[in-house]
Amino acid sequence: MSVKKIVEEAGVPTFMTVGGDPVIMGGNFGAFTYVFKSPQRSSTAVRKLYGYLKAKGLSKVALFTASDSFGKDGLGWLEKLAPEFGISFTAKESFGPADTDMTAQLTTIKNSAPQAIVTWTIGPVGSIVAKNKMQLGIGIPLFQCHGLPDPKYIELAGKASEGDRMPATKLMGADSLPNSDPQKKVIVEFIHLYRDVYKHDKEFPINTHSGYAWDAITIVANAMKKAGTDGKALRAAIEETKGYVGLSGVYNLTAEDHNGLDVDSLIMVQVKDGKFVPAE
Repeated sequence: MSVKKIVEEAGVPTFMTVGGDPVIMGGNFGAFTYVFKSPQRSSTAVRKLYGYLKAKGLSKVALFTASDSFGKDGLGWLEKLAPEFGISFTAKESFGPADTDMTAQLTTIKNSAPQAIVTWTIGPVGSIVAKNKMQLGIGIPLFQCHGLPDPKYIELAGKASEGDRMPATKLMGADSLPNSDPQKKVIVEFIHLYRDVYKHDKEFPINTHSGYAWDAITIVANAMKKAGTDGKALRAAIEETKGYVGLSGVYNLTAEDHNGLDVDSLIMVQVKDGKFVPAE
């Protein structure tokens, strides 16, 4: 958000690979004329998650969100969109992004008798939630946000991650995509380059974030081919991006929407036998 003000004043198009929505929201969040972002909006991820919960008949939910700006952004959308999907809350608890024990909050959540727990955070702390939940013998499903589909989550949470579900980009479910999906060819080629050619996977296993920078750079490069590098012209060209088939979705940007992804760009995944697979 600090960078946002600087690039707006300088008139330099900037494509961010951050998860929260405020960087491309106006009003109290300032102008976003020159700011774009490649990851799905928090609101889009909430819609995907809530659609899944509704389909599974899970309407009584406990919210467990981080107290940082990312968690608060998610909480805002979780609360705002709940009525649209018939979701009610049995409890709302929070935790610090550096906390190492959440058993107190999870005990309160357990006593509120929800059908599911929805956690909104990124980083290692998400795995601590999973482990504390298992320690307390809480048997209801745990749902994480779209920032946690990462082999590191499974590594840190261990057996406690088994069954956990979350929205993710199609990059995390490439094997299950039908050949008719326009993204499949692009994703399969990227995985080949990432793992076999450049061998990045050994140090940085592919996760849902792996495609965001690729998509951002490619969209900007495509716009440069059309408009050059003048700030205003380049910004306008980026806004005219339509039907770009990326790793994270099919992007359709406008002057009002500097993200360009919808709910169909996400899939639901779950941890099964120590791996991410399409959610059942």
